[in-house]
Amino acid sequence: MSYSIEAEGLIKRFGKITALAGADFAARTGTVFGLLGPNGAGKTTAVRILATLLRPDGGRASVGGYDVSRDAHRVRQLIGLTGQYASVDDGLTGFNNLLMIGRLLGLPRREARIRAKELLIRFQLFDAADRPAKTYSGGMRRRLDLAASLVGRPQVLFLDEPTTGLDPNSRSDVWTMIRGLVADGVTILLTTQYLEEADHLTHDIAVIDHGQVIATGTPDELKARTGGQVLEVLPDDRARLGEVAGILMSLTGNAADSDVVAGRVTVPVADAAALPEVVRRLDAAGIILAGFALRKTSLDEVFLALTGHRAEENPDVPGDRDPADGRASVSAASAGATTSGAATSGAATSGAATAGATTAGGPTADAVADAAAPWLEAVSKAGRNSP
Repeated sequence: MSYSIEAEGLIKRFGKITALAGADFAARTGTVFGLLGPNGAGKTTAVRILATLLRPDGGRASVGGYDVSRDAHRVRQLIGLTGQYASVDDGLTGFNNLLMIGRLLGLPRREARIRAKELLIRFQLFDAADRPAKTYSGGMRRRLDLAASLVGRPQVLFLDEPTTGLDPNSRSDVWTMIRGLVADGVTILLTTQYLEEADHLTHDIAVIDHGQVIATGTPDELKARTGGQVLEVLPDDRARLGEVAGILMSLTGNAADSDVVAGRVTVPVADAAALPEVVRRLDAAGIILAGFALRKTSLDEVFLALTGHRAEENPDVPGDRDPADGRASVSAASAGATTSGAATSGAATSGAATAGATTAGGPTADAVADAAAPWLEAVSKAGRNSP
C-alpha cells in the first residue's frame, strides 16, 4: 500500500498558540482522505504545511515521497490547492484566469490556452469563459477555483473546505467533480465541516482536535466505535420526552439525547435484540409512538462523541490560521510548481500585472500572457531556490 501524504508528529505554534501538537496521519494514493475537526482544531494549518506554505516547528511531513521542508520545490510540482475562499481574479474572464495560471506555471502559450479550454469544458464553464469572474455565481466561482488548481495536472490536491457557502446543487456538482478526479488517480486531502460530505466522499478519515489526531479509520469504522446504530423514538406526546429518555437509558445503558424541537429521543444501540423490550416498556408506560426507527450512526454523532462538540461549533481554542495571514487560503495552482513564500507575489499578478494589458473590452488572453511574462522567470527562479 502506497501513501501520497504522510505526517508524523507535526507541531506548529503561533506565539503562545499551539495549532498542531504532534499530529500523525497518512493518505493512501488515489483516495479521498478527510481531515475533520472543529474550527481552530488545526486543519488549515496542517494543509498549509503540506502545501509548503508554512514550515512545521517539529515533526515531519512528505507529499509524493518528498519532504515538505527539504524538498519543497519538488512538492510544489506535484500539488494543487483550493483554499477556503475562491481566490480567482474578479477582473479577468474565466478563460484568462486559467490562462494566467498556466503561464505562471511555465506552460507555453498554446498549451496554456488548450489547457484552459479543457478545464472550462470539464467544469461546465465554457459558455461563461469570456465573462469576468465577478459576474459568476458562488458555485461557478468555486468551480473556476477548483479548475485553477488543476491547470498543472497535480498528483495531490488539497481541498480546504471547498463547498463552504455553496447551495446544495453547487455542493453536489463539486462532489461529482471530486469523484471524477479520484477516478483519474488524483489523491485528495479534504477538510470540511459538512460531515455528510465527508461521509459521501472520503475513503479514510482523521479527526483532529486541539492540534492532535484523536481518531482515524474509514467512515464505517468510526461509526462502529460509537455504537454503530442509533435508535430514534418520537412519542406522540412531546411532554413525555423525559420518560422516553429514561426508559431508553435504563435499557441500553447509554445516554439518551432529547431534541425538544424535533420531539425526538435518540440513543446509541449496540444490540438490536434490545428493541422488543424497548417497545414493551414504552407500551407498558402508555406512551403512544409517532415514530420508531433504527439507523446507522451518523458522522455528526461520531464527531460529537469524539470531540464533545459539533463540527460547526468553536471550541476553546483560537483559530488555526497563521495570525500573519488573515485568510488561510491560496489560489489553487499558485501553491504549485513554481511558487514559494517569496514568489507568491508573482502569482498574484493576475490582477496587478495585467492592469497594463487591459483593453476596452477587458484584458485579452494574449495580453494577459504577455503581461505575465516578466514574472515567469522570477517566480520559477524563486521556486527553485526556495528551501
